[in-house]
Amino acid sequence: MKSDLKIINDFTDLTVWQLAHQLKIEVYSFTELLPDSEKYNRVTQLKKAVSSISANIAEGFGRYHFQENIQFCRQARGSLDETKDHLITSRDLHEAPIERCNGLIEKCNLLKKVLNGYIRSLKNTKYHQLITNNQ
Repeated sequence: MKSDLKIINDFTDLTVWQLAHQLKIEVYSFTELLPDSEKYNRVTQLKKAVSSISANIAEGFGRYHFQENIQFCRQARGSLDETKDHLITSRDLHEAPIERCNGLIEKCNLLKKVLNGYIRSLKNTKYHQLITNNQ
């Protein structure tokens, strides 16, 4: 019988990282639409925030300790909310097409659900390891 479990050898194998990376690529492209007056303000902040999401997921994966990994994922979640905030501001100031902004905001919402699921999975794995080790 074939198993549905995916083997994770690297952070790039994680669905949550893949979604974060794709969001980063799309947000970088999106920043080209913003006015020049935002080049050193919102564009810079948006790029830093969106880059931090996948970077923190990767760094947490490399820590090999559940609690540290969870903490980095929480930082990624904060950067995700910051990214979403900047996108909402761009939408509300009519700096870019509303449909494009809303599409990226929806991707943020989806990524947050997946990231929360990943954090829950890490917590459950940690808990099951503790139970197994104490038996």
